[in-house]
Amino acid sequence: MSREARILIIGQAPGLKVHQTGMPWNDPSGDRLRQWMNLSRDRFYDSTRIAIVPMGLCYPGRGRSGDNPPDKRCAPLWHPRLLAQMPNLALTLFIGQYAQKHYLEGFTSLTETVARWADFGPERLPLPHPSPRNTLWLKRHPWFEAEVVPELQRRIRALLE
Repeated sequence: MSREARILIIGQAPGLKVHQTGMPWNDPSGDRLRQWMNLSRDRFYDSTRIAIVPMGLCYPGRGRSGDNPPDKRCAPLWHPRLLAQMPNLALTLFIGQYAQKHYLEGFTSLTETVARWADFGPERLPLPHPSPRNTLWLKRHPWFEAEVVPELQRRIRALLE
């Protein structure tokens, strides 16, 4: 995390592989997210450009249908302190329903919130979680990769070039 970062990624909580390696988005979800952002690993992990803050700061354990939700105590306690250290943010990506519920007004569902992406202005962009578990969601909502991904790439290009 750097004071110079222009882009903030707020995701869910570290998965098991990320927890074990200590590197955020170091898994297939991160591969897809970097593809959506059109960024190499080096650019993605350049903390002077991109900050990464999860809703939960540690692996929440395994549940019946995947990982458990992030601990609800983390974001209210730590996010204000962390965000205060990043005065130059110009774009925040809210990845998944937990980040969107916490930060975006009018949240009803992930699909509806992502579909209203243009309502959140140029500084905020809701995205589905890029997990391989969401491949069916992506197939059912082709507008996401046709409309939102190009806009995501345009915004990132404008901030990082």
